[in-house]
Amino acid sequence: MSEPRIATVPIRILRRALARLGIIPGDTGPGKGNPSDAEMRRRTFAIQLAIMRRALDKHGGVAVHQGPRDDDWYLFRPHQVLVLQEDVATLNGFFLDNQDRFVGTGSVREELVNVVRYQLPDSVDDRDVPDLLDELDDEIGEGRVRPDHVMFVTPGWGRLCPATEPQEPPSADPRPALNDDARAGAGVRVSVVDTGWWEPAGRTIPWLDDVEGDPEFVNPVDIHAYAGHGTFVSGVVRCMAPATAIEVEGFLPHGGAVYESDICRELNEALTDEDHPDLISISAGTYTRKNLGLLAFEALARRHRLIDGEKAPLVIGAAGNDTSTREFYPAAYRWVLGVGALDDDGTVCDFSNTGRWVDVYAHGRDLVNAFPDGAYTCHEPLHAGEVRHFKGMAQWSGTSFATPLVSGLIAARMSAGGSTPREARDELVAEGKHLMDPRAGAIIALGPPFV
Repeated sequence: MSEPRIATVPIRILRRALARLGIIPGDTGPGKGNPSDAEMRRRTFAIQLAIMRRALDKHGGVAVHQGPRDDDWYLFRPHQVLVLQEDVATLNGFFLDNQDRFVGTGSVREELVNVVRYQLPDSVDDRDVPDLLDELDDEIGEGRVRPDHVMFVTPGWGRLCPATEPQEPPSADPRPALNDDARAGAGVRVSVVDTGWWEPAGRTIPWLDDVEGDPEFVNPVDIHAYAGHGTFVSGVVRCMAPATAIEVEGFLPHGGAVYESDICRELNEALTDEDHPDLISISAGTYTRKNLGLLAFEALARRHRLIDGEKAPLVIGAAGNDTSTREFYPAAYRWVLGVGALDDDGTVCDFSNTGRWVDVYAHGRDLVNAFPDGAYTCHEPLHAGEVRHFKGMAQWSGTSFATPLVSGLIAARMSAGGSTPREARDELVAEGKHLMDPRAGAIIALGPPFV
């Protein structure tokens, strides 16, 4: 078997993909914005993609696909796919029946939860994963074989970090403020699926005492991109529910990105533990091929009854920061509580994704919470080269941070009334503030400063 090749994407394809999604404006036409803004977004996107590639190249690489439709844009692992265990024999048979078109046969690389990560054989006509999947849809059934999608810390195409790069905070006070009820969240376990846990925060930030998780190592002279994301998210959960037990699952240490197969393997281990979480807060996601969703996540959800189990863990997911209505997974699943972001005045943030699949909205602009000590050099074109200095706190924006706010609210409600995760969710949604937004229409706002 030959070594996987790392796919590259011409800039014209990236530009067409971004413009088609409405993530960047086109170069001409009414209402399309000015070219300089478009170019800045393209340059930022290129930087973000480069960070992912540098991190994942040694693990299998990252490829970008842009098909003929708006719903056919996604990131994936080259030369490998995910297939249901029950369909492996059929997939093997397909390659045996087409030996004149492929060099050798495929092979199972890893067995997951009723899903297999499968290495594709080389194609004599150099067909890539998207082309082959179109053919397999016809041969095996649509969506039974899918990409090993690349999931990322909800940055937004054209925005390097969640919606902004971390900023020096106006003060050391958290925003939203710490809940006065120190027992809120007692007895509730929350799994924060993110970049990792910056351990010094547990010794220096009072509301982060006894948080546990996979350590994230940070060079204080040069804080890397996405560093501190999981620590900031944990701080927001704790501000809403100070007594919550938090375990930070450092699944996204590589440039803020991870393969779907990897994150599902680790989540399965967490859900199999005796002390499994009550809530899973995921400030990460991706767009998927034909909007079909994530095969491994669906198998994981069935195994652990995340879809229909009344007392099973509840998943809360970020809606993404692309100013798009396209489904962003896993937030878009009906069994996941998808969270968008609001400005102080209750309007949907200009970066937040919207759509009928976004269930609730919470404050997501200029939140302040824990962040590593040290110097961070900005990457975005508008601030490229600017050095920002942090002393344990940062100001940040994005659906990444509206999501843990909602997770903390649910944890606090569970401890207050002895509710199951879904009962607490339903109670909060019923009590949410109904707002009308110019872009998103009728929405439900949760948490401070709205409720």
